[in-house]
Amino acid sequence: MNISVVTPVYNESDSLEEFYSRVTQALEQITEKYEVIFVNDGSSDNTLKLASYIAENDNRVKIIDLSRNFGKEIALTAGLDFSLGEVVIVIDADLQEPPELIPDLVEKWKEGYDVVYAIRKKRGKEPIIKTFLAYLFYRVMKKISRTEIPMDTGDFRLMSRPAVDALIKFREQHRFMKGLFSCIGFKQTGVYFEREQRQKGKSSINLLKLWNLALDGITSFSFAPLQAASFVGLSIAVLSVVYAFYMIIKTMLFGNPVPGYPSLIVAITFLGGIQLLSLGVIGEYVARIYMESKNRPLYIVKNLKNFNKDNFISGQAKVKRYF
Repeated sequence: MNISVVTPVYNESDSLEEFYSRVTQALEQITEKYEVIFVNDGSSDNTLKLASYIAENDNRVKIIDLSRNFGKEIALTAGLDFSLGEVVIVIDADLQEPPELIPDLVEKWKEGYDVVYAIRKKRGKEPIIKTFLAYLFYRVMKKISRTEIPMDTGDFRLMSRPAVDALIKFREQHRFMKGLFSCIGFKQTGVYFEREQRQKGKSSINLLKLWNLALDGITSFSFAPLQAASFVGLSIAVLSVVYAFYMIIKTMLFGNPVPGYPSLIVAITFLGGIQLLSLGVIGEYVARIYMESKNRPLYIVKNLKNFNKDNFISGQAKVKRYF
């Protein structure tokens, strides 16, 4: 058995050495045939330099250096494209997800599962608003998405080679990997763990990025916002007809000497707000259609380190890219 570990890195110099030490210790309990692929997503600190030093002393460590910051979802895709392992493990370098769980994931794979994802029992010491929004997001997605996405899971998971080969066929620009992991199907199960607190460095994920990721997830795996806009529009139209009949009957019976200026302004502003909201929802979907129609490469590779011929051919065969 050979294993590929894919790790997107962005300004992770503080934790990279410890991550490398812990992940290799976990892998060596299982097999000597493994590769650790660091995907440098345009880091501005010493992440690339440190990763290169590690790779110089261990040829099983490989580096994909992207030409700029493309975002974690696309960096992860780049690593999957070049991986060769019979088993591929996706894990972040911030050590909030313990590499020591890898043997447990492999054991589940040996039982016949193609995808084994790690489920958080708790999120560690994170801002309350972030924890609440994450909790809410997974529950909303469960209600509105046609694809069942496991709750309280991140990207940390194991995938068999057939599952990875299926996953990399999805080439959309706006990528929500947690949804794509589920969308491919195959036999899946989860393993519980307690997420650790980030010890070193600072997370580059803020509320705005989480909001954008949530939008990608909702628009990629649900038509609920469009359906909601249609439902609200229909409901208002029905209420307007009912109100019109009410006003006609009231006028015929009692007259209408004083025009309802305040109610008119409220009605206009309310309907205007609903129209703008509906247009905004439609615009989100149209913008994604526009971006997909350009058919741009997902990422651009600036440099590769320690990759052999098989890795290179594998990557070239699976995706169009520029070097």
